[in-house]
Amino acid sequence: MSEFGKGLRKTVEFDFNGKKVSLETGWLAKQADGAVLVRSGGNAVLVTAVSSTRESTMGFFPLTIEFSEKMYAAGKVPGGYFKREGRPTSFTTLNARMIDRPIRPCFPEGYQFETQVVATVMSYDGQFPVEIMASIGASAALHISDIPFNGPICASTVGRV
Repeated sequence: MSEFGKGLRKTVEFDFNGKKVSLETGWLAKQADGAVLVRSGGNAVLVTAVSSTRESTMGFFPLTIEFSEKMYAAGKVPGGYFKREGRPTSFTTLNARMIDRPIRPCFPEGYQFETQVVATVMSYDGQFPVEIMASIGASAALHISDIPFNGPICASTVGRV
């Protein structure tokens, strides 16, 4: 168990491209192996990581990454004909893959325990990319858990104007 431990509320803040980003743990999702709330401005992403205690019988490492972005995070509630959220968009699928690709090689060779990382966008203001916050949170959640993880990783958006 890392220095963050379960039940202890800790906050770490850093500057990311001129914006303050905070990582909070110890007060949400206490049943998860690792849980981090990443905040920047009006954005908040809760990332949880859990792993099974029984080894899987599958011949591969069963890692599931889920990126969940609901309309309520931006202050919109579906109404009219569509009362519920639809299937995951290609944006959420791509973001889950962007988290999966750098994290998967950081697990030890032969690790066969089913592991899930779920990133849920709690609020969104459009000022900071939530996919970057989710990736940083996934790394932090795995790092503070007792899941064997040879991280951490970091993420950034690169673009050309």
